[in-house]
Amino acid sequence: MEFIQNEKPTVEKPIIIAAMQDMGNVGSIVINFINKSLKTKSFRTAKVSFPTYVIDNGGHVDLPNESWEYKYTDDLIIFGGGNGQPQNNNELNLLCQDVIDVAKEYSAKFIYTLGGFHTNRILKNNPKTYITTTSTELKKQIEKLGVDMTPQKSLITGFNGLILGFAKKYDIQGIGMYGELNQPEIPQYRAAISIIKTIEKLTYRKLGDIEELEILAREIEQKFKN
Repeated sequence: MEFIQNEKPTVEKPIIIAAMQDMGNVGSIVINFINKSLKTKSFRTAKVSFPTYVIDNGGHVDLPNESWEYKYTDDLIIFGGGNGQPQNNNELNLLCQDVIDVAKEYSAKFIYTLGGFHTNRILKNNPKTYITTTSTELKKQIEKLGVDMTPQKSLITGFNGLILGFAKKYDIQGIGMYGELNQPEIPQYRAAISIIKTIEKLTYRKLGDIEELEILAREIEQKFKN
């Protein structure tokens, strides 16, 4: 991994929201929405040094541009979004460690991550967001807010799970939010909307107008209904 610092933001004790593309594109949809809505500014880039694949354009290939940005505004640092995530464990661990290093540098209060939660439950356009945390003490605090905790023991793979392990290892409070979805192969805007509302509830701040996401959700639903 290569890390490029563009500037040094003046933020103190921010909340970090970090997530990457996953099932249903949930992580990317939420991160991209926050960045667009809050007009965040880029200050650092993480870039894959050695890609694990090429893109065949039909007769000629290109190397992928695998990079992800750190952005900031007021008391938030946002990381990730975009396309994909590291394809090997070494780069994934290096990336998680870099997020932790940024969190420590700016004395971050929390690291939030998010993604999809595959379920067979019939959702009727109203998915739940399940929450897990880095400690039993934090779990007890979060439960008082009347949210849904993850219902059973499971493995959370990829960046959107592993970053919580790194947060726990370095004694940073971490919260994972995972929106229910039935079809992981298509963009899940309803799950993203559910997570955005949950973040707003936990942080006591408005992240933006979700009407555009509502429109995209209805378009997807109409497409697959037909």
